[in-house]
This record gives sequence, structure tokens and C-alpha cells, in this order.
Amino acid sequence: MIKSLAFAVALTALLSGSALAHDAPGGGEGAKVTLVYDHKLPNVPGKSMKGVLVEYAPGGFSEGHTHPASAFIYATVLEGAIRSQVNGGPVTVYSAGESFSRFPGDRHGVSENASKTEPAKLLAVFVVDTAEQELTFPIKK
Repeated sequence: MIKSLAFAVALTALLSGSALAHDAPGGGEGAKVTLVYDHKLPNVPGKSMKGVLVEYAPGGFSEGHTHPASAFIYATVLEGAIRSQVNGGPVTVYSAGESFSRFPGDRHGVSENASKTEPAKLLAVFVVDTAEQELTFPIKK
């Protein structure tokens, strides 16, 4: 069911193109973050589903970050490979077609393109409080 949901959001994003897309904060060097989907959940008052397309240039990365305390995230790598580390755990590489989840309060110490020569893309689907406008917060050092 989750894969069907992610596919539906990805398809909507691809078909909508620039009609829904606008840049959102949260990028780093060689990273473009675009909000491609934002819809209130009709059967869950106060919650929304937001789709974020993250595009990494070769060697691109996002700064260390967290997300809203209400955010559950399901992400699918659409192109290339993504290197990720959560809560100081092991660094994991996810390739195109692979998916992963992130939970409220997770800290993303590493989020980057695993390649120095090829681009990478991922679609992150957030279930988050509707009132949340910012989806990414830098980790204070």
C-alpha cells in the first residue's frame, strides 16, 4: 500500500510538472529541493501529505538536518544512488528503485549523492501536520 501511495505521488509530480513545483528550502551544495505535491488528508484532520523532489548534482549533498516533529517520511530513490545516515547510525546507500522510511525526530547527518559523476533524485513523501510550512531544519552544531 505504501509503495502504491509513493507511486501515486511520484506520478502526480511528474504529470504536474511546473504547475505544482516551486523551490523549497533545505538544499545544500549541488542540491535542489522542490515541493511537488501538497494536499490535506480528508480523513485525517490536521494532517497533510507533501511530496518533495530532491535532485542532487554529481557530488551534491544536503546539510545535516531534521524535519518537523510530526513528520513521517517515506522516500524512494528515482535515479542514481543516495548515501544516508540517520541518528549517527551506519551510512547506507540506496539505489534507484529502493525505498526507506524516516520517523519523527530523526536526525539526518548524511544525505548526499553517492556518485561524483552521475546525478541522483529521490522523492520524499511527508505525512505531516498541515500547519507545518518548513519541512527541513538545519542541525545546529
